[in-house]
Amino acid sequence: MKRNTSLLLSFGLMLLACSLFRVWEGRPFGFAPQIAMAVFCGAIFRDKKLAFLAPLASLILSDALYQLLFKNGNTNIYGFYEGQAVNYLLVIATTVFGFFIRKFNVLRIGAMALAAPTAYFLLSNFQVWMGGGGYSRPRTFGGLIQCFIDGLPFYGWSLVATVFFSLVFFGAWYALGSKERKLAY
Repeated sequence: MKRNTSLLLSFGLMLLACSLFRVWEGRPFGFAPQIAMAVFCGAIFRDKKLAFLAPLASLILSDALYQLLFKNGNTNIYGFYEGQAVNYLLVIATTVFGFFIRKFNVLRIGAMALAAPTAYFLLSNFQVWMGGGGYSRPRTFGGLIQCFIDGLPFYGWSLVATVFFSLVFFGAWYALGSKERKLAY
């Protein structure tokens, strides 16, 4: 039972740390741990509902913190905004990439750490283009390409963040040892 308690505490701390990191002032936009967290949880949780719930909880907590900071005049970033549900859905959908990591090795983890933010980038920018958001690019092929170009800075930082945080999460998981790892998986 003690191992279960420390494992739950570890995941609770991970959730809190990821949420706080996302609202850290001055971090490059796109450099956030939520996609890496989704891939990690998809890979290690036996209960797939929990795997999807963890990154969603992190997003909701960080957006609540953003909203609190915004209301108090500490940031110009809204916590809650129109179209947010689509963003939540896209981030938690990246959890599926973790399902493909059955045997933990650097190649599989690295491949999913690159594939997940790439899928998120393509789908989220397509959604922005279809919804007329962002810079309201025309609904032409050229407008779609321009929408993807607009998102490239976020994509680059998202790739770096997902690889970095995947190394942190999977590295810490590996460091736990095989007995503790079997509790969640």
